[in-house]
Amino acid sequence: MAAQTPPQSALREFCPLYYLLNAIPTKFQIGFHSVMVYLTALDTNSDYIAVGSSIGMLYLYCRQVSQMNKYSVEGKSESITAVKLLSCFDLVAVGTVSGRVALFQLVSQLPGRNKQQTLRRFDVVGLHKSTVTALAWSANGMKLFSGDDKGKVVYSAVDLVQGLCNPRSLLFYTQEQALEQLGAKPRKSNGKFGACFWL
Repeated sequence: MAAQTPPQSALREFCPLYYLLNAIPTKFQIGFHSVMVYLTALDTNSDYIAVGSSIGMLYLYCRQVSQMNKYSVEGKSESITAVKLLSCFDLVAVGTVSGRVALFQLVSQLPGRNKQQTLRRFDVVGLHKSTVTALAWSANGMKLFSGDDKGKVVYSAVDLVQGLCNPRSLLFYTQEQALEQLGAKPRKSNGKFGACFWL
C-alpha cells in the first residue's frame, strides 16, 4: 500500500526570515545624521521577496540564488508605500508616499528568463498627487494599474520592447463592468479633468 501524501495547506510553520532581515540595514546615513530604516511594503512570489523601505530603497531577494539586490527610487528619499511583483517578466512596480510610480525590469539570474544586460527603469510621473496605496499588473505585463489614497486610478500601458510606459485615461461602466479608453494617445498635460455620471 503506497503512502498517501498529505493535502497542501495554506498554513505553514513559522520560520523567522533572518537571512532576509540581516541583509537590510537598520540605519541609513544622510549627511551627519543617522536615520532608522523602516520596512513599509511587501510582496512575494515563488522567485522573489520584494521589500519597500522608508528611505526610498527597494530590497529584492532572489530565492533561487539566495541573493539580495537593492534598487533606489531616484530623487528624494521618500517612503515606498506599495510594491507589486510580476515574476514571468521579472518586473516590479513601486509606489511612493508622494505619488511617484516606478517600474523596474530586472536583469534576471534565473534560467530561461530575459537576457538583457542592464536594469531598465520606467517612470509614471505627475499623475498621482497623493500616496500610492495599490498596484496591480495584468497577467502579460502590458498593463499596470496604480491607485492612490484619494481614489484616483491610473492605467499605464507598458511596452517593454520599445521601452515606453504611457498612462491612459479610461471610463469604467459600473453596471456593465466594462472599460472604455478615451482617445488613442496618452495625455499630453496632467490637468484637472472631470466626468459626468448618468444613472
